[in-house]
Amino acid sequence: MAVWDDLVGQERVVEQLTAAARAAGAAVEAGRGAAPVEGTNASLMTHAWLFTGPPGAGQVTAARAFAAALQCTSPDLALGGTPGCGFCDGCHTVLAGSHADVKYVRTDGLSIGVGDMRDLVLRASSYPTGGRWSVILVDAAHRLTEAAANALLKGVEEPSPRTVWLLCAPSVQDVLPTIRSRCRLLVLRTPASEAVADMLVRRDGVEPEAARLAALAGQGDVERSRRLAVDEQARTRRAEVLRIPLEVGDVGGCLAAAQRLVDTAKADAETLAETQDAKETDDLRAVYGAAEGSKAPRGMAGAVKELEKRQKSRATRTRRETLGVALLDLLGFYRDVLALQLGSTGALANEDQRQALNRVAQAGPAEGTLRRIEAVLACRRALDRNVDPLLAVEAMTMALRAG
Repeated sequence: MAVWDDLVGQERVVEQLTAAARAAGAAVEAGRGAAPVEGTNASLMTHAWLFTGPPGAGQVTAARAFAAALQCTSPDLALGGTPGCGFCDGCHTVLAGSHADVKYVRTDGLSIGVGDMRDLVLRASSYPTGGRWSVILVDAAHRLTEAAANALLKGVEEPSPRTVWLLCAPSVQDVLPTIRSRCRLLVLRTPASEAVADMLVRRDGVEPEAARLAALAGQGDVERSRRLAVDEQARTRRAEVLRIPLEVGDVGGCLAAAQRLVDTAKADAETLAETQDAKETDDLRAVYGAAEGSKAPRGMAGAVKELEKRQKSRATRTRRETLGVALLDLLGFYRDVLALQLGSTGALANEDQRQALNRVAQAGPAEGTLRRIEAVLACRRALDRNVDPLLAVEAMTMALRAG
């Protein structure tokens, strides 16, 4: 299976990256580095790439596939084969996350700090140890602090000839102009639901009708569609969220719905903490050689404090992400309601909720639905500003009742 097979509905991006990887291979054979970003031919290689697109479109998937293609050692390449075979040692180790010359950077917290970025810039100044390229893939580049972004700028301004930066962000506006001007931009599009459904049938063995409904409900987010297709718990939680429009008929229902939504997000964070935090703490104790019940070795207290800080930040991010998914489901519901009220004949994202959609659509005018959509968007903005989640969600459910 080629590394590009996980990219759904991104044929144009795959074509560009494949051509760039082929040009990169030719540059390695000729003893050259990456081509300058000023080149207008999409097949030319460059030292920095920026992958953007809507949530779930596959920015990180595309970047990882490109990293594998750059390290591909398939013998077919000498015969004109496509880089990124998916079977050679280079492709396999990149996809498994164990390639020595591919650094994958992701934060579990809310931001990527300057210390981490300085270490990466220092690493980027060296040549690859065994692979063809030294690749640094930064997931969520929009989470860089200002100081970290300035440190990254130095890395992309003065790259090693055999170093490639791959940055992923929701949009080009989320990255400093000085950084994005030195990157080649690739914009991924929202894949068609038909393409996502086909992938679920082929790759995950999902029944065609279940795959179709999951692809519609995922609203272009490939991973979200997969979870809805194969994870019963994900389907149950979505169903609970989509009950909210039917439960906000009185103040008590509004407050109960808000509390349930926030409690679910908190439970997700606590579940992750139970499995991951305990393992991280045990691993840290093992590194310092701390025996159970004995006095902590020198230096361990500071490391534990730093770990707890990261774990707390991760818990906050998990709660936000869970609420974010719920709010996207609500937005999709009210968009479908609006489509019904305006007489649209297009496919609905929540086709499996047709009865509830019709009930809400017949209960009021389209103007009220627009106000409810704005209430959900306002809740998202409030959460981004660190408003207390329960207060933000309660305000939203009360606005949904008012219409």
